[in-house]
Amino acid sequence: VQLQASGGGLVQAGASLRLSCAASGSTFSSYRMGWFRQAPGKEREFVAFIDWGGDNTNYADSVKGRFTISRDNAVNMVYLQMNGLKPEDTAVYFCAAGGGRYGYTYYLATSYGYWGQGTLVTVSS
Repeated sequence: VQLQASGGGLVQAGASLRLSCAASGSTFSSYRMGWFRQAPGKEREFVAFIDWGGDNTNYADSVKGRFTISRDNAVNMVYLQMNGLKPEDTAVYFCAAGGGRYGYTYYLATSYGYWGQGTLVTVSS
């Protein structure tokens, strides 16, 4: 599966953005999806997870209550709605896809075999 993330930009603190990730090349609904981010000088970190049908989601504590992950299997898209953005949310955001229904840990990057190119989100104070 190929992934293309978009929707990043420069916003002020408190603003909202919606990131999109378009998937192509395989059966999208068979993949669990995640969003990760990497700030300058820091390691890539987990942001949000959604399962195949969209019934199960999980979030990093730092974004819980502000970010919402969703997917539309009919159009092969996954989204990350980001509200109440903070300067510490500044990072390159990556969408990722993982196959297999067992033996994975949703917040580990190693559980995802496919990655998009990333989209930059910059939040000014």
